Amino acid sequence: MATIYKKKYPIPIPQNAEVVVRNGRRFARWTNAKNQTRTAEVLDDGRIEFVSDCWYMRYRDAEGIMRRGSTGCREKQAAQKKLADVLAHVEKVQTGIITSQEKQIASHAERSLSEHLDDYLQHLSRKRIRGRKVSPMYRANLRGRFERLIADCGWRRLRDITRERMERWLDEAEANNLAASTRNEYLISLSALCNWAVKTERLARNPVTGIGKADRSSDRRHVRRALTADEVARLLDAARRRPIAELGRKSVALSDENKRGHRSWTKEPLTADNFERCYAEGLQRLSNQRSRRIKLEATGRERALFYLLAVSTGLRRGELASITIGQLHLNAVPTPYLNLDAEDAKSGHGADIPLRADVVDALRRHLADRPGARYDDKLFINPSAIRIFDADCQAAGIAKTDPRNRVVDIHALRHTFGTHLSASGVHPRTAMAAMRHSRMELTMVHYTDPTLLDVAGAINALPAFATTKTDTERRA
Repeated sequence: MATIYKKKYPIPIPQNAEVVVRNGRRFARWTNAKNQTRTAEVLDDGRIEFVSDCWYMRYRDAEGIMRRGSTGCREKQAAQKKLADVLAHVEKVQTGIITSQEKQIASHAERSLSEHLDDYLQHLSRKRIRGRKVSPMYRANLRGRFERLIADCGWRRLRDITRERMERWLDEAEANNLAASTRNEYLISLSALCNWAVKTERLARNPVTGIGKADRSSDRRHVRRALTADEVARLLDAARRRPIAELGRKSVALSDENKRGHRSWTKEPLTADNFERCYAEGLQRLSNQRSRRIKLEATGRERALFYLLAVSTGLRRGELASITIGQLHLNAVPTPYLNLDAEDAKSGHGADIPLRADVVDALRRHLADRPGARYDDKLFINPSAIRIFDADCQAAGIAKTDPRNRVVDIHALRHTFGTHLSASGVHPRTAMAAMRHSRMELTMVHYTDPTLLDVAGAINALPAFATTKTDTERRA
C-alpha cells in the first residue's frame, strides 16, 4: 500500500549532546553544524533515534515493483500531494494513457542539465571509438563547450534545449567572429548529447536535428601551406644542428620595459642570419665536452629523422610518436616498411607504410645510436612538439605565416607529403591510398597545396589555339 513516512535509524549520540529526562524517558539535545537545536530519544543501547527531516514515499509502480524514494518535502501535506501525483502517473501507465518510455522521460525531466552532462561524460569515459577510449582531454573540451552553451542559452533542464535558441546562439557566435568550424563543433557536440539522451530515454527526440552547419570552406581561419623541397632540406639541417647552435647564442641586455624582477638580460634569438655563427661558437664551447656533444648531436639527428619520416610517410605527429622499434621492418623484401597499429591510427585502421631507401638508411643510423634499445621501446624518445618545431623553422629561415596568412606547423608536414605526391605526377587514387584517406576530396583539395603544383606548365602544354588557321585563311 502506498504511504509516506520518515526514516528512523539509530546513530551514536553527538559529542556535544546534553542528556535530559522527561516523563521517565531520556532525550539527547544538541546543536548541529547549522546552529540548529535538535532533540532525539535515547535508546536502550545508548544510541539515539534519528528521524529524517524529509518525508519518504513507498508505492508500487506500473510493473508491480515496490518503490521507495524521497519526496523532497519537509511538510507532510506537500509530501502527500507528491505521492498522489506519482500514483496518478502510475495509473496512466497501467491504463495505457502514457507509455513506459514517456514515463521514463518524465522521470528525468526534473533533473538538472548538469547532472545529465555528468552522466554523458561518464558514458564517454567507458565508450570506445575505433577501438580507442575517448581521451580525458577531449571530454574536458566537451565539458567546456557544454558549460558555455548552458550559460549563454540559459538552459537548466533537458527540455529547455530548443532549436530556436540554438540557432540564435549560432547567429550570435557568428556575429562575434567565431569561426565556422568552431561553431560546427558546438553544434555537433550538442547534437551528440541529445542523441544519447534519446537513446537512454531522457528525451523523446533530438531538438536540434536539422540545424544546418556553417560552410567551413568559406571561413577557414587556420590554413596550412606545404613546404618546398628546399625548405624541407633547410628544416632537416637546422633541426639536426640546432641543439649545438643554441649554446652559441650571445647574451643581450633587456630593454627597461622588458625587464622582470632582477633579470636584465636574455639570449639572442636563433635565426637563419646568425645560425652558422652560433653553431660554430657552440662547437667551440663543446670542444672539451665530448660526451655532451655526442648527446646533443643524437638529439638533433632524432629531430631531423622525425621530420623526415613525417614528410616521407605522411604520418601524423601522434602516429609517429606511437611507433616502436619492433614496428620497423627495415630488411623486408621487396620494400622495407613500418607497421602502424590500428589503435594508434586516427582512422582506427592499421597500415603498412612503405619506406624510401634514404629513410631506411637514416633509421639504421638512428638505431645504431641506441644499441641497448628493445623492440617495445619507442622509436622517438622525445617527439618534437610545436615549440621545438617553430624554433627549428625559425633557425631554418622558414616563416611561421606567409603573406597569404597561411601557417606552417607540424601537421603541415603531412600537407607537404600530399602536395609533393601530386606534384610528382602520382595518380590521385594512389596518393589517396598513401595518405590513408577515405575520400578523394581530402587528398586533392585539403592536403594538396596548389601553389606548389606546376599549373603554368600544364597550361602551356595545351595546344596553341590562337595560331590555328581560320576558315578565311584556308580559302585564301
